[in-house]
Amino acid sequence: MRASGNAEIAVIGAGVVGMTIALRLAQAGHEVVVLDPEAPGSGCSYGNAGTIADYAVMPVGTPEVLRALPALLFNRNSPLAIRRAALPALAPWLWRFLRQSLPGPAARNAHALARLLADAATRWRALAAECGAAAVLQDRGCLYAYATAADFEAAARAMAARHRLGVTVDLLDGRALTMLEPALRGMAGAAFFPGALFLSDPGVMMAALARRMLAAGVAHRRARVTALQRTGPGVRLATSDGAMINTRRVILCAGAQSRALARMAGDAVPLETERGYHAEWDMATPRLSRPACPVARGFYLCPMTGRLRVAGTVELGGLAAPASVHRIARLVEGARAVFPDLGPPDRTWLGFRPSLPDSLPVIGPSRGGAEVVHAFGHGHLGVTLAPVTASLVLAIIQGATPEIDLAPFQATRF
Repeated sequence: MRASGNAEIAVIGAGVVGMTIALRLAQAGHEVVVLDPEAPGSGCSYGNAGTIADYAVMPVGTPEVLRALPALLFNRNSPLAIRRAALPALAPWLWRFLRQSLPGPAARNAHALARLLADAATRWRALAAECGAAAVLQDRGCLYAYATAADFEAAARAMAARHRLGVTVDLLDGRALTMLEPALRGMAGAAFFPGALFLSDPGVMMAALARRMLAAGVAHRRARVTALQRTGPGVRLATSDGAMINTRRVILCAGAQSRALARMAGDAVPLETERGYHAEWDMATPRLSRPACPVARGFYLCPMTGRLRVAGTVELGGLAAPASVHRIARLVEGARAVFPDLGPPDRTWLGFRPSLPDSLPVIGPSRGGAEVVHAFGHGHLGVTLAPVTASLVLAIIQGATPEIDLAPFQATRF
């Protein structure tokens, strides 16, 4: 950034989406500053399950979820739960979520996600190699494991819908699953996604991406953006360290913090916060060869470098409340159901995902004009969708036609 406090493009947010966008813009010859009070790649970019989930074409809201929603939301042990104190504030979001879970909207949302996810693995292979971190990217697929025969039979119907959307998936009976992953003995079967990739250490990958971004000439200012105001040909940003930054373009990718800034840009986006958890056990030898999700429990068992990470479940409840001891205990209990010899976890973590009622990110120019471009709200797919989001944002900045129709992802859809 120039000493005058001016910059050509300011990227708000140094998560995986913001870093990848900043890298691509800098490589295209733009002057870029990234604004974030935290270290690049921290938060959910670090604490996730590590899956490049090109199979995740189904939105959170579906007719099946709609039928089970009362039991899901108000059962403290559910994979999808709500903090009751937050219910009044969440009511408008939940109403939109109900509408998006109807058959027509859910099908449209699934098709939109499938378009974004179509070449996620290919893009990530290229990005990892560019960052010198190809060894972190494991190519062994991912499993959805089912505890009962009834659940496995139901999975066959669900996986047929994914297959129609372009997902490669193989159904494994209990014997085939045990041959692939002996530690999952006793499960009725699994859906195997052979094309899925896995980050064996998301933190290492984020550090490699940060180094590549900085080497490309991107500046990182450790400050929070507190105000955003259009000033004719550009945008003025106020920051938590007292600076005023004048910039021609702003890319908004501040994750769960994006809603207030989007409103300053003229867009009322119904973004809420999913509170995601993980617990980790240090171990020299991994218990699994690939990530596996015991579907009934709603979390992933992730064999990361030097540790087992158990990550997942969804808790709607905002940014301010402390970590839920109960939710962490549920993760630990679920992990011990698979690996009974596990002791207390070596560490636990809470992060905040940006969640939209239709499970689609917001990508595209703001309502007030292309001085502000949105690139947030990726939910569980921030890591997976970072490369394609960067490509779409670069096209917008350069005045080119994006490779994917952005209509389903515009802020104006709300």
